[in-house]
Amino acid sequence: MNEKQERDQELQRRLSELLTEGELEAGEVQEEGRRRISHPYEIVIQTKHDPIAEEIRAYRRLGKELDDRYDKYLEQVEKQNREK
Repeated sequence: MNEKQERDQELQRRLSELLTEGELEAGEVQEEGRRRISHPYEIVIQTKHDPIAEEIRAYRRLGKELDDRYDKYLEQVEKQNREK
C-alpha cells in the first residue's frame, strides 16, 4: 500500500472509532480528517441521450469511417433506446 492509502485508512479508522464511541472532538482536526477520507461511492448521472453516441454521430456527419468499429456500440445504444 502506498503512503496516501495508509494515511486514508488510518483516518477512516480513527473517525470510525470516534463516531462509534460517541466522543467527538471539536475543531479543525476533525474536519481535516473528514475531508481527507475518500468516498467509496461512485456517482452515476442518468441522461436521456448518450453523449458518446451523439459524438459518434457528429463525427460521421463530418466524414466517413475507414472501419466500422463504432457500429456495434451504436446498435446497442439504439436497441436500449427502443426498449425504453
